[in-house]
Amino acid sequence: MTLKPARVLLLICLLSFAGVAAALIAQHGFKVRPCPWCVLQRFIFIVIGVVAGLGWLLQRFKPALLASLVAVPLLALAGLASAWYQHDVASKMASCDRTFADRVLTDLGLEELWPKVFMVTASCADAAGYRLLGLPYEIWSGALYGLFIALLMWALKSRSR
Repeated sequence: MTLKPARVLLLICLLSFAGVAAALIAQHGFKVRPCPWCVLQRFIFIVIGVVAGLGWLLQRFKPALLASLVAVPLLALAGLASAWYQHDVASKMASCDRTFADRVLTDLGLEELWPKVFMVTASCADAAGYRLLGLPYEIWSGALYGLFIALLMWALKSRSR
C-alpha cells in the first residue's frame, strides 16, 4: 500500500490536535495536572499540527511540502527527547522550575497567552503519578511522536519505489 506524503501530513495534523485535545480533556475533565514538560510536549504537538497542516494545504507548492516533510520529523524527534527527559529525569526531580521546559514556556509567554492550554499546575514529580491504561502520559506522548516519524518514513519509502 502506498501512502502519499501529503495525506500522511494531514493525518499527522489531525492526530497532533487530537493528542492535545486528549490532554486537555484529561486536565480539565479528570484533574490531571500538567508539569512544564507535559506542557512543552503540548506546544510541540501544536507546532507539528500547524506545520503538517500547512504542508498538506500547500502541497502543490513543492518547497512548502518539502519543508513540512523535513520539519515534522525533526519536531517529532524534539518531542521524543522531551518525553524521554520527562520520564527518565524530570519525573524524579522534586521541582522542574527553571528547567529547559520551564524556561521555554516562560520565554515564549505561553502561560499568559493561552492559560487553559499552557498553564503549568504540577511539579514533574507530581505529574509522574498520572497514568492512562497503566502507562505514564509521557509514554503515550512519545509513542505518538514515534508514530509520526514511522508514518512519514513509510510514506517516503513507498513513494520512492
